[in-house]
Order: sequence, then structure tokens, then C-alpha cells
Amino acid sequence: MKNKYPDTEKESNYNNLEKMSTKELLVNINAEDKKVAHVVEAQIPNIEKLVDAIVSKMKLGGRLFYIGAGTSGRLGILDASECPPTFGVSADMVIGIIAGGDFAIRKAVENAEDDFEQAWIDLSKHNINSLDVVVGIAASGNTPYVIGGLKKAQENNIITGSITCSKYSLISKEANYPIELVVGPEFLTGSTRMKAGTSQKLVLNMITTSVMIQLGKVKGNKMVDMQLSNKKLVQRGVEMIVDALHIDEKLAAQLLEEHKSVRAVLLSKNKA
Repeated sequence: MKNKYPDTEKESNYNNLEKMSTKELLVNINAEDKKVAHVVEAQIPNIEKLVDAIVSKMKLGGRLFYIGAGTSGRLGILDASECPPTFGVSADMVIGIIAGGDFAIRKAVENAEDDFEQAWIDLSKHNINSLDVVVGIAASGNTPYVIGGLKKAQENNIITGSITCSKYSLISKEANYPIELVVGPEFLTGSTRMKAGTSQKLVLNMITTSVMIQLGKVKGNKMVDMQLSNKKLVQRGVEMIVDALHIDEKLAAQLLEEHKSVRAVLLSKNKA
């Protein structure tokens, strides 16, 4: 049974928005946004537990799955899709799944989030197993698609986590590692793409960045495994090599062209 009054549906602290000036709108939205980081900070102990669980499974060859609907699903896909170019990992190491399929990334799919069975069907297409971790993302915490996916994951001995913006939510009950980001009423009542979405994005960044660092995908503070997919990133790679090896840019560029990654250049020089 759904929580009848999720925190994400509470009335805004502001009224008569249409009568506000542009500056008033912006200042008040910003005032609400300032609250988000403190809410995330309070959840660091719970985020830490989830990160450690993910790392332990990934060291055994496991993967991380995000499941969600609407804004929450899109944020999961965004975070997953940025892992390969940032950390040089395969596209199936962190996988984002949204209710309604890829079409729903851009356009709403009617009633997709209400299907209790579909998330497990979607996960099963990836041959999900007990080495994997499933994190459900739902601002209200009541999304049937996410609840059903987490419930089936637990039944199949798969570790689960959740990210929600409501206390005592249904997805928290289906998660081994629940994270509850109660950011309070949105500036625009019920518009969870605002503070709720911001808090979820912050936590997703924290999770995958921390996981990848602990898996050895970073050296110092540099993205040494990043994909060199455009001129900007090639130049960034050259600068990393210049900084690490104290050589000129021309030689650094030649080495990067030869070895195809910053890490490979640094390893080759360490062996020399």
C-alpha cells in the first residue's frame, strides 16, 4: 500500500508564484536549493554502506544497475552513461534502466511506472545475478516499477539499495541499503525535478565516483582511464602526462598517440 502522503507532495513554502518578479523567483528557488547539500551530508553514513557493498560485488565481477521512472530514471541513465567516458569502463558495468524503455528518456510513457512486474523483466534481459547490485531511484518512494524490481532482486539474493526523498517509503523497505533524502517541499509543489532531482544527482555522483576510485580507475586526482573521444579530452590527457612526467607537450602528445591512454603512458614510463 502506498504512503498516502509522501514528503515530495507537501505544499510549497511559497505561494502566488505567478506574481513574483524574475529576481524573486530565482532567489527563492536558490534558497530552497541551498538546503539540499545539508540533507545529503546527513545521509553520508548510509551512502557509505551502499558504496562499500557495490565495491565488494564489483571486485568479484558484479555490475551496478539503476532502475527508476521519469526524472529519477533519467538521472540513473545519465550517471550510468557517464561512467565509460569518465573512467574507461565498459558500458555494461553500470547500467541505467527506465520504466517505459529508452523512448521514455525523452518522452513520458503513460502508466509505465505503474507496472510492478516490468522492472524485473527489464533486469532479466541483462542476465542479472547475485554478483550484481540494484539501486532503485524514486523521489516519492512509491513507484510500483521500482518497488517490484527491488522486491524481485531481493528474492533472488541480489543486494539492493534505494534513493528516495520521502521518509518510510516503500522502496526503502525493499532495500538492504536505503538512502532517504528528505529535502522538503519543492518550490513548485510536487515538481520533483527540482530539489529532489538535485539531491538524487548529487548522491549518484558520489556513488559512482567513490566506487570507481576504489576500483583503481583514478590516479592521484586524475581521470587516467578516460576515453579520448574529442580534442578537449586529448588535450586534457596531454596535460596530465606533462604534469606527471615533467616533459614538454609535443612529446606528451606523441606518447599519448602511441599508447592510446594516459594510464598506459604512465605505466610505460614507470617500467622504463
